[in-house]
Amino acid sequence: MYDAIVIGAGPAGLQAALTLGRMHRSTLLLDSGEYRNGTVLHMHNVIGNDGTPPAEFRATARAQLGAYDDVEIRDIRAESVSGAEGDFTVTLSDGSTASGRHIILATGVIDDLPDVEGLSALWGTRAFACPFCDGHEHAGRPIAILGGADRAAHLVGLLGRIVGEITVVPVAETFTAEEAASLEAQGARVSGSAVVAVSADGGGVVVRTSDAAHTVAGVFVASGTMRQRAPFAAQLDLRLLASGAIEIDDFGRTSAAGVFAAGDLAHRAALPGPMAAVMVAATAGQLAAVGIIQSLLAAEH
Repeated sequence: MYDAIVIGAGPAGLQAALTLGRMHRSTLLLDSGEYRNGTVLHMHNVIGNDGTPPAEFRATARAQLGAYDDVEIRDIRAESVSGAEGDFTVTLSDGSTASGRHIILATGVIDDLPDVEGLSALWGTRAFACPFCDGHEHAGRPIAILGGADRAAHLVGLLGRIVGEITVVPVAETFTAEEAASLEAQGARVSGSAVVAVSADGGGVVVRTSDAAHTVAGVFVASGTMRQRAPFAAQLDLRLLASGAIEIDDFGRTSAAGVFAAGDLAHRAALPGPMAAVMVAATAGQLAAVGIIQSLLAAEH
């Protein structure tokens, strides 16, 4: 019986395991080998690790966890979670089970991209979502933004002072005259036809519409959605927010006693959505671990 089973070994899960290990709490960390930033070549906006490949970051973290006897790491997928606080059972992909007093869900989310030919092949290397993570790398260079007018306008506002020329290209439906005028007032060019396909071209990207082709340094997507990567929120009947993320309190507690969540699969109700950032995810993992330690202390005393 572990004090905690951490499902997911991205920044949130790794930090949670480290915090629990340093407090000598028996911890099982389950790593399925699937990560939201699995296609990303370099992390950015991570102090001390700006430009570090995510795989290198994870490998270093796992090596450091090896110093803590109370942390066990298994490279295996969790299939289901059942039980209640003090006695949870996690069924693994090989048919075995593990028992824990508490659970931390840190499995992250999956990005559902708009149905644009070639886009998934460029995701994380030439097509991006986060201006904080990838905007600076396009400083002074032309980019395209794919998506609806409202979300595209937000990205134009963030990226306008960083990048060079911005071309906003609608997905599926073209912009109204009013929407196009508003985007142009922000300094962007607006395509009159929707994107058909994107493809790599040397060091850049070609964005093709029905009547034009735009060659840019990179593409930012303003029309994607996300969903839970794993089925555990449904299995445990956790309360979800309008964003589709799990609702948590300041210490990562979910609506089910003994179940905590950390990373971009969860956020507090006061926020409009999760912030997809390595530092934020790691902080959430640490807070969830502290929440579990508080719970263990309350039960022991």
